Amino acid sequence: MYIRKASREDIPAMLKLIKELAEYEKAPEEVTVDPLHFEESGFGPNPVWWAFVAETPSTPSTPSTIYDPSTISAFALYYIRYSTWKGQVMYLEDLVVTESLRRKGIGKLLIERLIQEAKDKGFKRIVWQVLDWNQPAIDFYNQLGAKFDSEWVNVMLEVQ
Repeated sequence: MYIRKASREDIPAMLKLIKELAEYEKAPEEVTVDPLHFEESGFGPNPVWWAFVAETPSTPSTPSTIYDPSTISAFALYYIRYSTWKGQVMYLEDLVVTESLRRKGIGKLLIERLIQEAKDKGFKRIVWQVLDWNQPAIDFYNQLGAKFDSEWVNVMLEVQ
């Protein structure tokens, strides 16, 4: 397994994983992001998100030298949030591992890479959300020593 920064060429594989996540979360109709907008938002002149991908190389010990989107098995996408109390923090929007490769340590490798990125960039913390029924994810985050906050309520305002 090879963890690397996502590239523009990874967009189709990432979108496929996003759709797989939406299916898992029983909300496939909720994925409405335009692929060009997604690409521009991550790789345009003013990116608002960054990501790491997990690539399964064609040989077990080295990364692929020829790009093959089918080798992308997972990704972690984050953006920068600002806390008036703490400063910049990393917000983990999605951590997605394709279903057939879950529980093989790929998520942990991605989290470790995110932790290093947060340290390198001076972020004070990493925050994210998890659905209350997603027990496998909750168990994984507990193993990492993550703290769950029951005081805050999620709020959303649609602005179509």
